[in-house]
Amino acid sequence: MKLCMIGTGYVGLVSGVCFADLGNDVICVDKDKRKMNNLKKGIIPIYEPGLEELVIKNYKNKRLNFSTDLKDSIKKSDIIFICVGTPTKKNTNGADLSQIFSVAKEISKSINKFKIVITKSTVPVTTGDEIEKILLKKVKKKKFSVVSNPEFLREGEAIRDFIYPDRVVIGSNEEKSKKILKNLYAPLISKGAKFVSTNRRAAELIKYASNAFLATKITFINEIANLCEKTGIDVEDISIGIGLDKRIGGRFLRAGPAYGGSCFPKDTKAIITTADKFKIDLSVIKSVIKSNSLRSKLLLKKISEILNKKIKNKRICFLGVTFKANTDDMRDSPSLEMIPYLSKNGAKIRYYDPTGIKKEFDKIKNVSFSNSISHAVKDSDLVILHTEWNDFKSINFKKIPTSKNLKIYDLRNIFSPNKIESQGFKYFGIGRWTLVHFKNSIYFNRDT
Repeated sequence: MKLCMIGTGYVGLVSGVCFADLGNDVICVDKDKRKMNNLKKGIIPIYEPGLEELVIKNYKNKRLNFSTDLKDSIKKSDIIFICVGTPTKKNTNGADLSQIFSVAKEISKSINKFKIVITKSTVPVTTGDEIEKILLKKVKKKKFSVVSNPEFLREGEAIRDFIYPDRVVIGSNEEKSKKILKNLYAPLISKGAKFVSTNRRAAELIKYASNAFLATKITFINEIANLCEKTGIDVEDISIGIGLDKRIGGRFLRAGPAYGGSCFPKDTKAIITTADKFKIDLSVIKSVIKSNSLRSKLLLKKISEILNKKIKNKRICFLGVTFKANTDDMRDSPSLEMIPYLSKNGAKIRYYDPTGIKKEFDKIKNVSFSNSISHAVKDSDLVILHTEWNDFKSINFKKIPTSKNLKIYDLRNIFSPNKIESQGFKYFGIGRWTLVHFKNSIYFNRDT
């Protein structure tokens, strides 16, 4: 099939490349000429394992192309995917749909035969209705079908998630487009993906409800971790114990920092805004947002306690600063709140991240990038494991020149407490055998 992906951000580029790898002819369209030229050369604008190889392979095989000519690309294609950003609107918590509607207007000018117009972007309920209204101003109804086909790609694992999805959700009010899209996704369905056929509004809400529920699971286990720290319980035991219940499941039950990234923060806010529009109070999700917003403040308080409330002039190392491993995405990363706060309070900070230096910290006082783990850790008073990159899991801190009183705060619980302690360093984790009453120096020691 001939496909057009409008927008070469994370969703558009990954989806377009994967569709091409399935044998379709794909044109990825973007206004950014430099980005398009770079992609033709195999230069990838985002960090995603396996993506570069697929871009080079499919561009070479002429199944994948990159263009800035939107009108021509639409005319050549049978199916058009809208993959532009829907960030949080300024001064509100709702989704900014200006790019969506702008693209819809452009599509309406270039429809020369029957087209399926798909929102791949995460959009609020009724967005498809609005797109249809825009198209109807220029095009007869029989020449197009507006469909919602939400993506469920995890950054860092997007290629695998596309090829082996749990489900393919198609939201359409017309049987014709459902049949065409079921055929498009047939290679994935044959591998076990469930084909979920529903109406357009339902598909739009499925995406928001899914992200809100996952955000709730993360926030829930983080709050349970707080209780574990006060009762001498290891939250890892709790996660395993409840995660084995098939009604709950073990995924997204890893205690740690606040959730971040491009989806959960904006999507939880957007679903609240949508609910308010229909005069529905989503109190559970509101409490999730509130709890998550306080998470970094709580961790910063603990950092202060670990350092005996003496942050000034302390040498603090951050291992990883992206919101999660296997991505270069800094959007709503907890480090964006934590590092500036520590700097403001007089700490000297070095950070190392496998994806390199981050412009977000360029203007922050006493913050520097290290090009190696050992340089970042060297002579530190406190090491904060912020992001769970595999590079960090086997660090032997004993082999790195450090402060004799080095303390390690493991925000992802990837280290063995006993191993760290055996190396002569103080270990602190999230919801693990940690300090219960710091002032009284009471510890719960356990073997893990």
